[in-house]
Amino acid sequence: MAARRGALIALEGVDRAGKSTQGRRLVEALREAGHRADLLRFPDRTTEIGQLISSYLGREKNLEDHTIHLLFSANRWEHVPMIKEKLHQGITVVVDRYAFSGVAFTSAKGNFCLDWCKQPDVGLPKPDLILFLQLSPEAAAERGNFGHERYETSSFQEKVLQSFFCLMEDKTLNWKGCGIQFSVQSSFPEGTCCRDYSIVEAHGLTH
Repeated sequence: MAARRGALIALEGVDRAGKSTQGRRLVEALREAGHRADLLRFPDRTTEIGQLISSYLGREKNLEDHTIHLLFSANRWEHVPMIKEKLHQGITVVVDRYAFSGVAFTSAKGNFCLDWCKQPDVGLPKPDLILFLQLSPEAAAERGNFGHERYETSSFQEKVLQSFFCLMEDKTLNWKGCGIQFSVQSSFPEGTCCRDYSIVEAHGLTH
């Protein structure tokens, strides 16, 4: 009997929305429920491409907007073989940011249409579930370390949020909103609906 395919779950939202924290807790919850699950974070700053992206985000290096958009996409593509292999093995992969962040952030700069921004990621594994962590840019700005990286201003994050709303109109994708107006120290299941959506719904979508 063929192994059950793993689910691909993407966590999206503005900067400092709690994606990294919720991603870790989501993987823990899936494992506790008896599922094999791993966490992957984008950008992955451990690769050569990721290190270049990290330098850009940290304002150590300036790159042309088209160039950095393509580098973010390349950082995702270099992990595709590993993602596909894990899914084939029945391992659920939770990604902290995915292609939708790339589109939302670049389109928020202006002079970039959504269609152009989407093109470099055409062909990436399609998520079974996209959990959008709903936190306002104003609330995110009150969290620790906000403002340390290039895109972390409330005005820009508001534009990013509007781009996400446009992306969520795509009915071919399985978007679910998670209200997270709570401290990142809160634990499942008190703070968020992410655990329920992922275990009940995403694993129902596996083949």
